[in-house]
Amino acid sequence: MDNTENAQLRALLGTLSTERVSERNTDLDLMENGELVAAMIEEDRAVGEALRSQAGQITAAIDGIVPGLSRGGRLVYIGAGTAGRMGVLDASEAPPTFGISDDVIIGLIAGGEKAIHTAVENAEDSEEMGIADVDRLDLGPNDTLVGISASGRTPYVVAALNRAQERGAFTVAHSCNADSPIGAAAQVAIETEVGPEILTGSTRLKAGTAQKLVLNMLSTISMVRLGKVYRNLMVDLKATNEKLRARSERTVILATGTDAATAARVLAEVDGWVKAAILVISTGLPAATAVELLTKNEGYLRPAIAEGTASRVG
Repeated sequence: MDNTENAQLRALLGTLSTERVSERNTDLDLMENGELVAAMIEEDRAVGEALRSQAGQITAAIDGIVPGLSRGGRLVYIGAGTAGRMGVLDASEAPPTFGISDDVIIGLIAGGEKAIHTAVENAEDSEEMGIADVDRLDLGPNDTLVGISASGRTPYVVAALNRAQERGAFTVAHSCNADSPIGAAAQVAIETEVGPEILTGSTRLKAGTAQKLVLNMLSTISMVRLGKVYRNLMVDLKATNEKLRARSERTVILATGTDAATAARVLAEVDGWVKAAILVISTGLPAATAVELLTKNEGYLRPAIAEGTASRVG
């Protein structure tokens, strides 16, 4: 990048709210630790307000994501640096939480797996890489691409969103600046303006927090709509360790009021499927019948309980 391009980029960054210098705390290095803690807590209050201002846009994004997922599509996050890592984090935590395969919610980061741990030089500036990552996944009409960028201008993300739209995918952009290029490239733009960071330009702070909270909503609410949640319980979690096996038993107990021994026994009968165990205990159906009924109801537990209860009464 030559001096002219550097000057242009500096000028552009100066227009972004996330790059402005905060006037509230200008001498961090002179403040006591307790003062710094209090200042950062106060700064983070802006995140909640920014999210509330975008509630309608977040809802519109979920309204677009769910139909595609219900038809077997995927939810794909894409970003660079902190934004990319937030997508990878949310995607990696979805399978054990909701019992989905690891190719349903996917996190892409500019520079690939190495960039999760280490900065990859110039990766975020590569439009070609963004296009290639979208093509590699063969995104189509049932898929959603969520582009994430605090500045809202990351070339890797802009190119990926444009390519995804060409391929017919539903597109969402999450920026922390208004009127962003990624917002213009997407069908739904979520723009959580959190303002300048307490450490100038360090968008891993408020901006990163806003990104994680938005992704929490996109994935969690989509999974609620797809029947992965009963009441407020994780009923499709995968028990991949002792803690999660204990959580599975506790979930069955909370949903049915049964005792620990019964919960453990019925979970063993249904191969650890929390939903099926709840259905067996709630309706008195045999384990095999409960599994068949859940399959018939596409994994939605409430209608399966209603149908199972009605069949027992009848």
